[in-house]
Amino acid sequence: MKLFADLHVHTTASGHAYSTLEEYIRQAKKIGLKAFAMTDHGPAMPGGPHYYHFANMRMIPHVIDGVRILRGAETNIINENGQIDLEDEDMKWGELDFVIAAMHPRVGYEDQGEAKNTEVLLKVFKNPFVKILAHPGNPKYPINVKETVAAAKEAGVFLEINNSSDFSRPGSHDRCVEFAREVKRAGWMVSIGTDSHISGMLGVFTGALAIIKEAGLTEDNVVNTSWAKIEKFLLRR
Repeated sequence: MKLFADLHVHTTASGHAYSTLEEYIRQAKKIGLKAFAMTDHGPAMPGGPHYYHFANMRMIPHVIDGVRILRGAETNIINENGQIDLEDEDMKWGELDFVIAAMHPRVGYEDQGEAKNTEVLLKVFKNPFVKILAHPGNPKYPINVKETVAAAKEAGVFLEINNSSDFSRPGSHDRCVEFAREVKRAGWMVSIGTDSHISGMLGVFTGALAIIKEAGLTEDNVVNTSWAKIEKFLLRR
């Protein structure tokens, strides 16, 4: 399966990543990747960028040296009301193309068990900027697979297959496969991202593609297999 874009990438602005935007562009050209999304962590993440980082993203050209740049953010879910750590005005002002939402420790919302976690996510999905749920297979934040996929489909939110989960979030693999199989059953879609924190990780989708294959997903189920699908589902709210 050929992927057009990497939809989850962190630069030095995230505070715990190690490559700049320009370094990622050079790496994309080197490996022949056509596009990637710059999705730094939201401001609630310790060491993360100030909200000005996101409000000013309109300064980043959509194409640099032949590589398409999507303006995004991996926002943090900060409370049980499903609030994320960027305001609508910041995202509009920065002309963000889409937003990833994620449950992370020490950013506000902590694990409250499967039922409550799922309830919170259903509230998050109502935010029109949120188009991807990051690493839903994370065992530290258990969520109901069937209910989450159904609600995501209704809201137009993609379930991410995160290439870094096997080593960043141990124990994720089986849950990721379970989510992918439910997406297949429901006739919905996933996004694939490397969750790169250094440029050498960009576009290395080996683990994610293995999960895709194991779950029986096809190109029809993956949003980043063409620019047309990315434009249709992520860039148009």
